[in-house]
Amino acid sequence: MSSRVVTRILSTAVAALVLNAALIATPVYAQTKSVVPKSVDASDPGKLIDSAANIMISELDARRAEFRKDPSKVSALVERVLLPYFDVEHAARLVLGRHWRTATPEQRKRFIDAFYGSLLSNYGDALIEFTGDRIKVLPSPVAPDATTATVRTEVKRSNGQKIPVNYTLRKTDTGWKAWDVVIEGISYVKSFREDFGSEIDQKGLDAVIARLEAQNRAAQNGGPKASGGRGVPL
Repeated sequence: MSSRVVTRILSTAVAALVLNAALIATPVYAQTKSVVPKSVDASDPGKLIDSAANIMISELDARRAEFRKDPSKVSALVERVLLPYFDVEHAARLVLGRHWRTATPEQRKRFIDAFYGSLLSNYGDALIEFTGDRIKVLPSPVAPDATTATVRTEVKRSNGQKIPVNYTLRKTDTGWKAWDVVIEGISYVKSFREDFGSEIDQKGLDAVIARLEAQNRAAQNGGPKASGGRGVPL
């Protein structure tokens, strides 16, 4: 798997997470199209994915032409519906690994903000064309007293190939949140940690943060997206 496309693993992961609109083999949204939840239910990993999927698909279907015309509007949708249920701070801490311990509070905050911004700037294009029939949620039982969970899904690529995409979630004070995505056995947290760790060793944490911040600003102005890492081409 290519090491050049870290944004694709995030784009695919988020697209799969928010558009997991299938229960076993039947799209959830097709079953409950007339009953779209008003908010994401984070009380259970499966409910989180189900409710987020219904909300996202409902808005994507209703506003697809608008989003195609202005993809930046998808970022606002993702930020409102999904990212509150994606534990960016926990993921960023694990991505920095040993560098988190030596980072100053200001560096930590800047990295989290820049990491968060890179997620937002890279999701829109992948989400616009996603539909419920591209995703299937597999049975993923969670014990009532569990504090961690894995939700297994499949993402169907444009050529029909099915890619396993598994989500790692943890129970927080505000409900369940996803913090890692494993695509074809490759963890995005581990992938980012390896890529960023090497760059930080060579250039320093401030330089990496500055690069992310610059790329986020460029993306907001229509420039190139961030690059690096691993992913699944759709």
